[in-house]
Amino acid sequence: MPLMTDAWVSMPVEEVQVGDRLRLGSGQVIEVSRIEENFMGRDTMIAFIEDTSRQWYKQPMPKGSNVEVDRA
Repeated sequence: MPLMTDAWVSMPVEEVQVGDRLRLGSGQVIEVSRIEENFMGRDTMIAFIEDTSRQWYKQPMPKGSNVEVDRA
């Protein structure tokens, strides 16, 4: 059986795409269903939304920051 490797990579929030799995600073993992640019009318913010049968969750983040993305 092959060894599993850690596939989480840090990347700018602007490079996240719908379908990506994000690991937030809290350790929570979300699957990006939608991306809301200019969160709350602020062009410096972006929000990632998981809208699945498992959960609905919205995580705003400042543009220019990094987030961990699963690249397995």
